[in-house]
Amino acid sequence: MTSLCPRCRKAMLWREGDRFYCESCRRVYQQIARCPECEHPLEKLAACGAVDYFCQHGYGLISKKRIVLKYEEVA
Repeated sequence: MTSLCPRCRKAMLWREGDRFYCESCRRVYQQIARCPECEHPLEKLAACGAVDYFCQHGYGLISKKRIVLKYEEVA
């Protein structure tokens, strides 16, 4: 899956962890998983190679297939 820059919509390069770099805009973005129901950031739960997400705002466990990925600029 290609991560597109939220500003110019061009493909970004993966940096490390959850950070991406747009060569066109020369900006660094952090990828944030958000709940599909309430749009709040999700807590990432990783164990034994499996990754799940948890919404602390009443929606419980959220499947990786349902999360909404957003990119926020890192200062």
